[in-house]
Amino acid sequence: MSNPARCTCPRCSIRNLMGPAVVTTIGVLFLLSELGNGYFHIGHTYPVLFIVIGAILLASSLVSMDGHLEATVPPMPPPVNPAPPAVPPTYSNPYAGQGQ
Repeated sequence: MSNPARCTCPRCSIRNLMGPAVVTTIGVLFLLSELGNGYFHIGHTYPVLFIVIGAILLASSLVSMDGHLEATVPPMPPPVNPAPPAVPPTYSNPYAGQGQ
């Protein structure tokens, strides 16, 4: 199987840090919850996770996209048996469709 080229532009590089930053933040919050004697309970510190996510999204939106590689998706083949066109209701069939 071919290995597609990965984009190395600054925006994609920063966005690739999202997963590790979220996992690290959750780990630090749980560690503080265990060591903080109730003051750093996860219920009080979870907004830090949103701040980290927002900071990464803000940083990725502020950098340039120089050298960005667009994903190439192969075109879809036409359907083998296209569906027949819908027949409009006629006066000979007053019950065509719902609610009539």
